[in-house]
Amino acid sequence: TRRKVEEERQELQTLMSDISHQVKTPVSNLKMVTDTLLTRPVTEAERIDFIKGVRSQTDKLDFLFQALVKTSRLETGVIRLEKKPGRIYDTVAQAMSGIVYAAEKKQIGVSVDCPENLTVAHDSKWTAEAIFNLLDNAVKYAREDVPLSLFIRTRILDNDKVEISIQDNGIGIKKEDLKKIFEKFYRVSTGNVHNVKGFGLGLAYVHKIIHDLNGTIRAESELNVGTKFIIILPLIKNK
Repeated sequence: TRRKVEEERQELQTLMSDISHQVKTPVSNLKMVTDTLLTRPVTEAERIDFIKGVRSQTDKLDFLFQALVKTSRLETGVIRLEKKPGRIYDTVAQAMSGIVYAAEKKQIGVSVDCPENLTVAHDSKWTAEAIFNLLDNAVKYAREDVPLSLFIRTRILDNDKVEISIQDNGIGIKKEDLKKIFEKFYRVSTGNVHNVKGFGLGLAYVHKIIHDLNGTIRAESELNVGTKFIIILPLIKNK
């Protein structure tokens, strides 16, 4: 019991340290902008630019807090996933609806291979949330020099489980990053990742959802070739 308490204390300290680090930059930027506006005259054009900067930094903070709330509610059991038999086809469609506009804007092709009547024990809402996060990452971090293609495939495995794979031909992930991508606040060092809004919570969030569904998730990737996320969930066979 003492060991568990100590581990939890260490995890909390690490989490608070990570949050403090992530919050520090936008807060410093907000202070700098407001100090400038309070201490010296600015032109109307400068004032508008400063206000846009304030809005950008507050958006970053809001994005961080929303992600933290979702993750903490899952981890503390405030949100309990309800695993019910349901068509995985509908869940995939729900996830895809969240990226349609962004994918069309970037001219990204999305292909789906999923049996319409395949029944899986899962929480449709939260499974869709996990799949959406994976799709959204692929769209956000798409390579600028190569048109992105996304391929979603669902198939039954021999051990009464179902595999959902999401594959892209994007920037890929370095081998040294693959081991850490599901850790909180970890962001890979590939391509344009640090030019895109994010705090490294998305994949940790996805991992928690899949784990609570009694499933597993792993990633395979090759730099400048693409990434494949593989989700394994228990299967309920159709009668």
